[in-house]
Amino acid sequence: MVNAIEMDALTKQYGALRAVDGLNLMVPQGTVFGLLGPNGAGKTTTMSMLLGNVRPTSGRATLLGKPIGNVPIRSRIGYLPEKFLFHAFLTATEFLRLQGRLSGMPRSAVEARIPVVLERVGLLDRASTKVGDFSRGMHQRIGLAQAILHEPALLILDEPTSALDPAGRRDIRQLIDSLREQGTTVLLNSHILSEIEATCDRVAILKQGKIVAEGATHELTLFASTVEVEVDTMNDAALQAVRKIAQKLRLERVPITHFTATLQSESDIPALSAALVDNGVQLRAFTPKRETLEEAYLRILRLNLDSSDQRIN
Repeated sequence: MVNAIEMDALTKQYGALRAVDGLNLMVPQGTVFGLLGPNGAGKTTTMSMLLGNVRPTSGRATLLGKPIGNVPIRSRIGYLPEKFLFHAFLTATEFLRLQGRLSGMPRSAVEARIPVVLERVGLLDRASTKVGDFSRGMHQRIGLAQAILHEPALLILDEPTSALDPAGRRDIRQLIDSLREQGTTVLLNSHILSEIEATCDRVAILKQGKIVAEGATHELTLFASTVEVEVDTMNDAALQAVRKIAQKLRLERVPITHFTATLQSESDIPALSAALVDNGVQLRAFTPKRETLEEAYLRILRLNLDSSDQRIN
């Protein structure tokens, strides 16, 4: 299968400043991939190169198997920039009709898709409202509607939920999940790491134009040394066995039905489970705690400190 996105030593230089520094990355088709990094890490510059809006200094990249800048392939790409300029005097329907015609969609296809995408982004009841009367969150929704209007194979989203409330973020998360199920590849950049963690199959963390970590969330997050355990009832034999394994034990109540064990390493988890089961304790819940993506992100950035203060987004 051809990867939806491939980058090979992709680089962008602005004078003495290297904004994007030799990116090597593959995004398989049908996945949701997140780009993370502080302001100035090169995320937006990378997206701009992929879209053909900025010419790379060196290296290469392909989208859906074609070199970046390929004109026919653009009809298969959807894009929502972080800052989108809307035609305030048009209604939502008129705006989408214009976008569909500009993208080369047949008129009949545009008219059929408009109510579908408005419903998917929660704006069907605002079809006749002028875009200039929309709130910032509604602007983000109509921007997403135009990005998916032509049913793209690849969707590139720059901060798609930054103006939305929690309910709006949930709606967009569900929309992205449905697009994944349809086989659409989604590349998104967001500062809301909880959304990235809940949405993305894989992520790459950029710092000063370089990828400093890449993988699935469970590959990037570390075991947080504790396991939360819920049981029917503990017996003395099981408690003694657990105390031999755990460095620290926090008992929540008596009789003991819930406790937290602090372990020396993740490799002690099977022994802890066996100490309970082998001594006749019935487990109700057994939850090893891991870092959140935000905690892993901050740890990885601290490990990749750089003395340079130059930045470009």
